[in-house]
Amino acid sequence: MLHSKKILIGLLLASAHSFALAAPESNNKSCAALADYKFPESLHLAVRTAKANEADAFCLVNGIVNARTGSDGKHYGIEFEMRLPLSWNGRFIYQMNGGNDGVVVPAEGDVFDGRSARAQGYAVLSTNAGHDGNAAENQQYDLAAGNRFGLDPQARNDYGFATTATMTPIAHMLLKTFYGKEAAYSYLSGCSNGGRHGMVAASRYGDMFDGILVGAPGFNLPKAAVQHAWDVQSTQQVDPKLHNAFSRADMQFMVNKITEACDGLDGAKDGLVNNIRQCQKTFDLNSLRCSGEKNASCLSEVQTKSFARLMSGPHNSKGKQLYNHWWYDTGIADEGWRFWKFESPIPPWNNNPLIATMGAGSLAYVFTTPATEVEGSPDKLLQFLSAFDFDRDAPKIFATNKLFKKSAMEIMTPPDVDNPYLKSFHKHNGKLIIYQGQSDPVFSTVDIVDWYEKLNNNHRGKAQDFARLFVVPGMNHCNGGPATDQFDALGALVTWVEKGQAPDLMVAKVNPENKSLPANWSKTRSRPLCPWPSIATYKSGDIESAASFACVME
Repeated sequence: MLHSKKILIGLLLASAHSFALAAPESNNKSCAALADYKFPESLHLAVRTAKANEADAFCLVNGIVNARTGSDGKHYGIEFEMRLPLSWNGRFIYQMNGGNDGVVVPAEGDVFDGRSARAQGYAVLSTNAGHDGNAAENQQYDLAAGNRFGLDPQARNDYGFATTATMTPIAHMLLKTFYGKEAAYSYLSGCSNGGRHGMVAASRYGDMFDGILVGAPGFNLPKAAVQHAWDVQSTQQVDPKLHNAFSRADMQFMVNKITEACDGLDGAKDGLVNNIRQCQKTFDLNSLRCSGEKNASCLSEVQTKSFARLMSGPHNSKGKQLYNHWWYDTGIADEGWRFWKFESPIPPWNNNPLIATMGAGSLAYVFTTPATEVEGSPDKLLQFLSAFDFDRDAPKIFATNKLFKKSAMEIMTPPDVDNPYLKSFHKHNGKLIIYQGQSDPVFSTVDIVDWYEKLNNNHRGKAQDFARLFVVPGMNHCNGGPATDQFDALGALVTWVEKGQAPDLMVAKVNPENKSLPANWSKTRSRPLCPWPSIATYKSGDIESAASFACVME
């Protein structure tokens, strides 16, 4: 409810050539006029104006909502910014951010071909999801500083779902105040944790958005965090030092064998595996095992067992699956994959991977109840994952207590995650596009495919009427990897919402600057991304062109 919000707003007018880009006729308000506007007395506003950014004309709104002291004695509040273009296209987009949130990422929205959503005329909102990941009061906790908000129940709620419900009506109030009219269409977009926000919003707040764009969603985030411990313990079966367990040559050898077994299953030997399910039946990790001494043309017995364990996903001692399993794909030798799983190039982390830094802190402080107060040094965070017990500790993602009345799974996941219908979103005529890298090292592609197939079954095979999933061969987390990872998913969503034209495919291109691209790929390579469960199949013509492929049911 708006009367409970306290907002401090800074307004920055960015203008070109002395207001050469004026507001539309229906909008005679400038930032100064917005500063003078009489908001409800319950909204406490302090406004400042300045000039900046001569290339683009927009009004920048900075603020904080619900500033408070948490149960842990620390300071909290939903910090946000909105960028209001003077030449507005009538659309609003809520930009959801990744990782642990905790930072107000500039409200620019999705970027395609170098142009952000804001540059295209969208009004864009960005928030820190209710906590300051860089708060000075937490810096003594080193690498766990950004996870300490998990000690406060409301901060967990804000991070999980509540910020969306709080900020969306405030954003619409600011739009109506500045432009004098409502947004014609409302969108939400995000990748990783931002994609999780999108999945949660589609389930919890189905009538708030006309279109939701979800990338690489951590919609089962606490379960995926349990995978971090599983990864570490699996890898340490080979070597206690994660970076020594699988060399780059080992991983490339594995990918070469995956390519050899699976590349032609879609009709083209092009370094991409489109028929990923058939590949899992065709590729045999055990065939890579050395018959004698370890050498460059094989993996040791302990390596094959370790990697098979890692890819099977976490289990408890009774064999119960605690997350999902993973697909073997051509992007698992990429540096982005290695950065998450095996090692980073960051000396202050002791070169530990991201799962053993941010991932470990999140599992300890945010995703288990009660929280485990782990020291923030690289060694202590790694030790936490190494000692994680899948019988004793994994159930804590479902646990509650007197202080935390909702479990991490309740807070972080869509309420209908195991039996998805998205009833209110469907009734609202909302449209959902999900994209997922087939070689994502953080969130199992199998998990989102399983979720989508449940949704499709619940809608009797007609989920594609309002929700479509696009799996990107070779792509790592959100982008990167040996993949055609450049595509205008936001444009496809807008066309679907506003013109009723569903995306039967999206044309994806390579990023010519992507260092993961094989040398024999054209810098202009393109491919069709097909709505699941169809796959891109080669027909005839130039193997570097999307026009030579068609989307065919698996």
